[in-house]
Amino acid sequence: MSLFPGFEPRWFEVGETVIAGVVGGSGPPLLLLHGYPQTHAMWHRVAARLASRFTVVATDLRGYGKSSKPEGPPDHSAYSKRRMAEDQVRVMASLGFERFSVVGHDRGGRVVHRMVLDHEARIERWAVLDIVPTRTMYLRTDRTFAQAYYHWFFLIQPAPLPERLIAADPTFFLNYHLGMRHGGLEAFDREALEQYRAAFRDPATIHASCEDYRAAASIDLEHDEADLFRKIRAPLLVLWGRHGIIDRCFRPLEDWGERVHSVTGRALDCGHYIAEEAPAEAAGELIRFLS
Repeated sequence: MSLFPGFEPRWFEVGETVIAGVVGGSGPPLLLLHGYPQTHAMWHRVAARLASRFTVVATDLRGYGKSSKPEGPPDHSAYSKRRMAEDQVRVMASLGFERFSVVGHDRGGRVVHRMVLDHEARIERWAVLDIVPTRTMYLRTDRTFAQAYYHWFFLIQPAPLPERLIAADPTFFLNYHLGMRHGGLEAFDREALEQYRAAFRDPATIHASCEDYRAAASIDLEHDEADLFRKIRAPLLVLWGRHGIIDRCFRPLEDWGERVHSVTGRALDCGHYIAEEAPAEAAGELIRFLS
């Protein structure tokens, strides 16, 4: 556990799914959810800072890292953000945490958004890193967004097209995808980067992550439409990278303000991978907001 000294590796059985993660620190419970194409390892530079104030639980989403990777039905519901959020709520309940705060980056932020909609009574406060709502991003797609977020449209293609293309050289794909953003591959710790690469050498991870995106373009949008005019009361912090596409193409505070009563946040001097590019600044913002 060199990336998470003092943390305990844990396996959580939540129904038919096993969720892998680490637990450390003491204080109010805080759940951390990673993005694509990563694992809970992405939090290694902020976890110790947060653990000084919180009991930190960092997990792999279903389909990612060492968590279960169910095949799923044709409607992609096994990877709906509703199902992925239920996994994580059960993880926290298994630890005795009926109420908690939660932070999500990228895909994890989309799971958090659905979690708060479906389980708002359980959420104290929540934060999302470098996203605006999925529906908003699809509705405002333009050339700049489509070029930078090419994977949103590639990964939703019917199986097995993206799966086979990625599996032909998964390390190249990971290096390209992570390295094309503002910080390049130099932004990542070598051990963490190798964990991301190792996960994507598993064809089940490749398929599951495609299913995650297919769900986002189908069943997740149906769920979002049903809650379109409902405003969330749990306070939200939004952080985004000043050198990323979210800052260039969207209005994070205004976009989230359409869905949430109380929204604060700002851009940090980094790109998309906030927890790895600007860990001290991100941890400071999170501690101030969540405490």
